[in-house]
Amino acid sequence: MRIGIFGTGGMADALGTQWARAGHDLMVSGRSDPAALAARLGAATGPWRETAVFADVLLLAVPAAAIGEVLAEAGPLPGKVLVDCTNHPDLTGTPVAARIATEAHVVKAFNLAHVDVWRMTPPVFDGRPLSVPLCGDDPAALDAVSTLVRDVGAKPVPAGGLDRAALLEATAAFVIGLWFAGEDAQAILTPVG
Repeated sequence: MRIGIFGTGGMADALGTQWARAGHDLMVSGRSDPAALAARLGAATGPWRETAVFADVLLLAVPAAAIGEVLAEAGPLPGKVLVDCTNHPDLTGTPVAARIATEAHVVKAFNLAHVDVWRMTPPVFDGRPLSVPLCGDDPAALDAVSTLVRDVGAKPVPAGGLDRAALLEATAAFVIGLWFAGEDAQAILTPVG
């Protein structure tokens, strides 16, 4: 797959590293110089629009406040798959996914785990691969993102349409708050069977 990465921070690095290992072709754009990240990933660099044209799938890994500016500079994205892994920094207000105005097929994914989890090869806990909920409306886009989830060693979990992305963001707000309070957020969910 040709993957464009919008962003140069931790999520871009962690997921990009996994996808480069899986053999995908990558191009990176950033608000800061993408050269160092691109060199680590064996990726090309380009401005937002060039990266958008290059990619079949785009990872949106910029701060929530920059989404509008980045997508405006990227230009129209008809037929592209846009993976939204962002969370709003204060975790209130309109959900991030609802504020993304684009012609792309948006899939909410990868927003529930800390960046260090995405650096694990693979992310397995007590013998179980990490499950990654996916919210999106386009079956082909969901299939493409499911492949990328499997490429990091995790299990894709269909979680409904993009209208349910707000629930993933609310879940992130809830469990991140527990983790920062020193609680084991995983322990709140009972195992099946």
